[in-house]
Amino acid sequence: MDIRTIDGVLFADMVKCGAANLEENRQIVNDLNVFPIPDGDTGDNMLMTMNSGAAEVMSGKNGSVSTAADAVARGMLLGARGNSGVILSRIFSGISKGLKGLETADAAAINKAFECGVEEAYRAVTTPVEGTILTVYRDAVTYAASRMDENTTIESYFNDFTKELRLSLDRTPDLLAVLKESGVVDSGGAGMVYIVEGMQDAFDENGADYSPSFDKKAAPAADISKFTEDSVLEFGYCTEFLLRLQRAKCDIDNFDLKELIDYLESEGDSVVAFKDGSIVKVHVHTKRPGDILNNCQKYGEYLTLKIENMTLQHNEAKVENRFSPTAKKPRKAYGIVSVATGKGIIETFTSLGCDAVVNGGQSMNPSAEDFITAFRECNADTILVFPNNGNVILTAKQAASLFDEAEVRVIETKTIGEGYAAVSMLDTSSGDTDAIVEEINEVISNVVTGMVSIASRDAQKDGVTVKKDDYLGFANGRVYIDAPDRNDAAAALAESLGIGDYDIALIIHGEGVSEEECKALTDRLSAEYGRTEIITINGGQPVYDYIMILE
Repeated sequence: MDIRTIDGVLFADMVKCGAANLEENRQIVNDLNVFPIPDGDTGDNMLMTMNSGAAEVMSGKNGSVSTAADAVARGMLLGARGNSGVILSRIFSGISKGLKGLETADAAAINKAFECGVEEAYRAVTTPVEGTILTVYRDAVTYAASRMDENTTIESYFNDFTKELRLSLDRTPDLLAVLKESGVVDSGGAGMVYIVEGMQDAFDENGADYSPSFDKKAAPAADISKFTEDSVLEFGYCTEFLLRLQRAKCDIDNFDLKELIDYLESEGDSVVAFKDGSIVKVHVHTKRPGDILNNCQKYGEYLTLKIENMTLQHNEAKVENRFSPTAKKPRKAYGIVSVATGKGIIETFTSLGCDAVVNGGQSMNPSAEDFITAFRECNADTILVFPNNGNVILTAKQAASLFDEAEVRVIETKTIGEGYAAVSMLDTSSGDTDAIVEEINEVISNVVTGMVSIASRDAQKDGVTVKKDDYLGFANGRVYIDAPDRNDAAAALAESLGIGDYDIALIIHGEGVSEEECKALTDRLSAEYGRTEIITINGGQPVYDYIMILE
């Protein structure tokens, strides 16, 4: 085929095919983690981000390439997870801006839009690191632009683009020492390669009929037998929509989102609402969706709309939990949001005073929408956010930029240990947010967090020979010990980190460690380091058998 332009339908197909190809290869991307423990989730994060964009563009009409690109960017904005997912969402946000107002796009317009993607992606990262998805995407854009002439077609442009994506990916170990040491290429860059190669599948004659495998994960068809002629509406309707504000109906710049939220909460619960430009995203559980739709239409017109009888969703117990009404918390000066996974760790952060704990962390990164829901739950003037994982920080910041009901400060905690110390020592009584944040960062700088986890592959790291299925003891990205027994690994790690120099050691054991095994470790440490108080928590966390926090 000789394709000269892309319209909205083809762009939507390209995104859909890109997501499908990434899903087919996502485990390859996951396995490219530089650390030899089972925490690789870059492929999953990028896939969930792509799926969010694909779902959004597939739910509406996509006549123009501008409309389709805008839908993709908006869906990815809300669904972005992990650093690579956030960067990917910013790339497509830039592409959307570059295609704004166009019915179709030729190779020159696509190249201009892709260049906007480079600018937007680099702008999203405070300290860009070369040898990552940023470099791979930028190199491909630069190379494809250099090859353009009057004969360039969409297909030839993407052939050049994909060729350089692969070559740049192969060069990433030369730019990042950690990749070279681990013998892998950058996982985010690899994900981008699979996405773009998948997008090219849409150029085939059968591209429009391509059915991506991720569609198979869609929710099963509604069982209408659950709501009969004699049923009584108990759970209400899950109602979601995108509302385009109209200048003829309201003052867009001064639109009062809080007034709308107050109204929604008077009509239902589980409310999530935020404004992005002239579009308002709403999610609400209500028994009167018609009333809400009629009210909101006075501000604008609907772009997308979904209403589902919640009795038909999943099973009744699950629906009941989703629709259980909660009393709104009184407004307060400061709210605290933390990220954690594992029942014990979540309960610990809650007991320390967190208003909301977002379930997530290593290998299960939350989305921007998850954070926004937590922010609203706080009902505070200033919200302090503790991501507790380096791969969650960008998503938290993206959510903060979308939330205008409070001042949101993201504290860049990279481990559960940093988050625990920060929240446990938090004092907001001064009311001086800058001073509070400064004090938090001082606390964080004095905390050491070590982890023990099983090795997912053989490797050579930091001078340590790692054997698959052994246990690694590591901290701050450095491997200290490899041992066949996890308690031996934990004890050796404690010694390497100088546990005897600290007053308190908090040992959090994971879901695969019994109380007896953990007690054996703490007894061993207490006997050897008598001046250090050893405290244990059954965290129930995945991935990490032990998390050791030294203060």
